[in-house]
Amino acid sequence: MGCIWLIGGTQESATLALAIAQEQIPCIVTVTTNSAKLLYPDVNGLRVWVGRLSAEKLREFYQEQQIIAILDASHPYAVEISQMAIAISQEYHVPYLRYERPTVEEFQEHGQVIYLDGFEPLLAGDYLTGHRVLLTLGYRPLQMFKPWQNRGTLFARLLPSTTALSAALQAGFTPDRLICLRPPISANLEQALWQNWGISLVVTKASGSAGGEDVKHKVAAQLGIPLIVIKRPLVNYPQQTSDVSTAIEFCRSILDFRF
Repeated sequence: MGCIWLIGGTQESATLALAIAQEQIPCIVTVTTNSAKLLYPDVNGLRVWVGRLSAEKLREFYQEQQIIAILDASHPYAVEISQMAIAISQEYHVPYLRYERPTVEEFQEHGQVIYLDGFEPLLAGDYLTGHRVLLTLGYRPLQMFKPWQNRGTLFARLLPSTTALSAALQAGFTPDRLICLRPPISANLEQALWQNWGISLVVTKASGSAGGEDVKHKVAAQLGIPLIVIKRPLVNYPQQTSDVSTAIEFCRSILDFRF
């Protein structure tokens, strides 16, 4: 019969998955970890596949699952899987839609918000020297900060997973400079954490409200702490939306067309 491939791993994708299942549209969700699998409801018509997809494995996955359309709701910084999915959609002429969480408008409220195009300008500059820096970037970029461990005092907040914790330790973070929390994180908790650690600079991603970016702007303004925001990577998506109903209608229209 075939099914929709929902590229998941985010809370937004879990919301989409439930809505798709309620429409009785066959769907398979891909995530990279067992902890991410727990986001998804156990309902009829919805399957969750756990693992990492290389370009080669992706072709096998596409054929085995009889994919009829791709709804890409991966994290805004998960560029590799998005690019592979776009390539597959073009190769096999399969409809593709990117669902991406809305962005947060750029803030300049207290004049200490810096927007950078990536990690290279951050690490090539002198932004971190001498600061007590909180990194809220996920675990994957942390290895790049290893040379900076002796040039500033670096702290990191991570999702509660053994993979993330292991990566942080390998990057030179000591246990007393790590905290594992799953969003959402309230402004009060965010502020208490920054104050407890004596943070003087925060680095985050442009992850939108779902990733707590708006809260970080608010707390940074209240405490007068500089905030560095790493902008989202630029990807040439064939078509894109941030509206859930549009994403559901995309899936429904594909099913109606095919069957």
